Amino acid sequence: MRHRSVALLALVFAVAPAFAQTLPQVTISATRTEAAPFDVPASVDVVDGERLRAGGRPEMQLSESLALVPGVTARDRQNWAQDLQLSIRGFGARSTFGVRGVRLYLDGIPATMPDGQGQLSHFDLSSAERVEVLRGPFSALYGNSSGGVLQLFTERGEGPPVLTTSVAAGSDGLLRPGLRISGSHGALGYHLSASALHTDGWRDHSAADRGVGNLRLDWKQAEGSDWMLAANLMDLRADDPLGLTRAQFEAAPRGVDPSALQFDTRKTVRQAQLGLVHTRDLGAGRSLRLMVYGGDRSTVQYQAIPTGAQANPLHPGGVIDLGRRYGGADLRWTARTELAQRPLEIVAGLAYDRLAEQRRGFQNFIGPVTGVQGALRRDEDNTVSNLDPYLQGMWKPTPRWTLTAGVRHSSVRFASQDRYVAGSNGDDSGSLRYGATLPVAAAMFALSPQLHAYASWGRGFETPTFNELAYRPSGAAGLNLNLRPSRSRNMEIGLKGRSDTQAAVRTQWSAAVFDTDTRDEIVTQTNSGGRSTFQNAGATRRRGLELAFDAALAPAWHLQLAQTWLDARYRDAFATCAATPCITPTLAVPAGNRIPGTTKSFTAAELRWEPARGWRGGLELRHSGRVFVNDTNTDAAPAFTTWAAHAGYVWDAAGWQWRAHARVDNLTNRRYAGSVIVNEGNGRFFEPAPGRQLTVKLTASRPF
Repeated sequence: MRHRSVALLALVFAVAPAFAQTLPQVTISATRTEAAPFDVPASVDVVDGERLRAGGRPEMQLSESLALVPGVTARDRQNWAQDLQLSIRGFGARSTFGVRGVRLYLDGIPATMPDGQGQLSHFDLSSAERVEVLRGPFSALYGNSSGGVLQLFTERGEGPPVLTTSVAAGSDGLLRPGLRISGSHGALGYHLSASALHTDGWRDHSAADRGVGNLRLDWKQAEGSDWMLAANLMDLRADDPLGLTRAQFEAAPRGVDPSALQFDTRKTVRQAQLGLVHTRDLGAGRSLRLMVYGGDRSTVQYQAIPTGAQANPLHPGGVIDLGRRYGGADLRWTARTELAQRPLEIVAGLAYDRLAEQRRGFQNFIGPVTGVQGALRRDEDNTVSNLDPYLQGMWKPTPRWTLTAGVRHSSVRFASQDRYVAGSNGDDSGSLRYGATLPVAAAMFALSPQLHAYASWGRGFETPTFNELAYRPSGAAGLNLNLRPSRSRNMEIGLKGRSDTQAAVRTQWSAAVFDTDTRDEIVTQTNSGGRSTFQNAGATRRRGLELAFDAALAPAWHLQLAQTWLDARYRDAFATCAATPCITPTLAVPAGNRIPGTTKSFTAAELRWEPARGWRGGLELRHSGRVFVNDTNTDAAPAFTTWAAHAGYVWDAAGWQWRAHARVDNLTNRRYAGSVIVNEGNGRFFEPAPGRQLTVKLTASRPF
């Protein structure tokens, strides 16, 4: 498959310019300076809102649209109780729930907490203007757990009011109606959207219901003074089908482990957040930006932990009741001036974020009745905060050279107050602080107006999350104070090319080689009885090659290709335990083993025909190499190739623009594991992907 991918890319690079037309120009803010991706010395890609919603996509999760961003793995787990599995260049691959190692933002508001744990469930694709993905060394300028950065921006309301309604329906009881209205009145721009989702799920016990509401208001107070308010609501209720063992996966991929039904595994999440951004022009090329935000997220999750395991007086129970309040601010000053009569841009800022959570645990049974909230087994108040000053600058010493450098000092403090001290269950209170100074530097050289070369270098770090600090491998009381943050050294070399702006054809492409060395990688030490403990495993290495190609082909044809090769391995041997307490680790993980959850090769290709009106359609290809499921590399999800096709029609009638689409995913009905649960203690590693799926979608828009 690797050789076929290289041959396909080479062929396209050779012949596509003969047919290409104009590609849209975009501006990104991923590096905190407004610039075209072509002029940024970093790997950064943009997926605009039209692409997020095109091709009959049901607009449920980002996994539908990120395959064409090289270096990014977004796996749909078919499990709404565990969120999307997202990793960038192998960072975040070990996460069993939520997003680890990748910083997330919604309209500039952090969706990643100060400890590095993030959520995507409240991202509303129906209202998105674009998604930006930043990879490589510059991600470190966002602080803790910045193996990459993903930002979603809501459309800004402009012009006369436009009402858009949509409904998607499909296999397994899928139904997703949506409504949005946007426009402006005087100095006020508004964009309001709401959507609901219901699915019975492809697997047994995997039904879900979700509602999302999103509001963005933009107000131009005066010349040079802008305000933006972003509000978001989300309500989710989902069954949890858990993973399957190898035998279960091969025998009945739509089934569930009996424990999922016995304990009625499920999750409910409610979240509300509000953010305000004020930008003021100070004159003489200076500007000031202030962002403040706050939110509340409550989660109740019922797990499939056997009642016998909870007999241990130290066990926290099988029901998680978690209330989180979070907030923070980011003050940023920007100056555009000159140095040696050449353009210089300086950005200086201070970011503060704080999370306060009340975490309680209960038994998941009352007598013989399971799947209900029982006796209290855990009660603690946790706080984590960070205070990070940062400084970066961009200077063009000559018309062809661009030099960029930055530094951020990240300081993260954890504190836990245990309120459940009973018998042999001792006081688990504790506190600790981590800190790191993260420098970044890059240089870009314009070989020509159509070809840029760049190199970048930086350091990053990733603290443990509160979940990873919660227990000591020995079983003793208190936080795992011996757990250190992982620290990385990042290097990247890249090329970016595009066709001549004066030519009759337009294409663009990029290639990047990267190498990341990490020490004190955080890995699982034990995973037994519903409790996981963690340790530092020495050194790891992630290196690879990313290629992307984009061309608008005449007339109304569009071709995109993305290829990622990733070699992610442990460089040092280490050992783990099968159960807690872990006094002497016995399971050996030799040096050279692959980091689980990563794949060596991933290929994505799309060919679509999209005239402004009338018929349209497209064909999509996805190929993934095998994915190891544990540190010992004793099992792996096999490689797979899938196809998808879509067709639609666009027309105007009665003052409305109508769009009707039909889409078929997994055309060949391939059986494969869509994702894996890394180091799952019961051997239930595999999360099967659905077979052939049909989706139909109708969208209608009208200006007023």
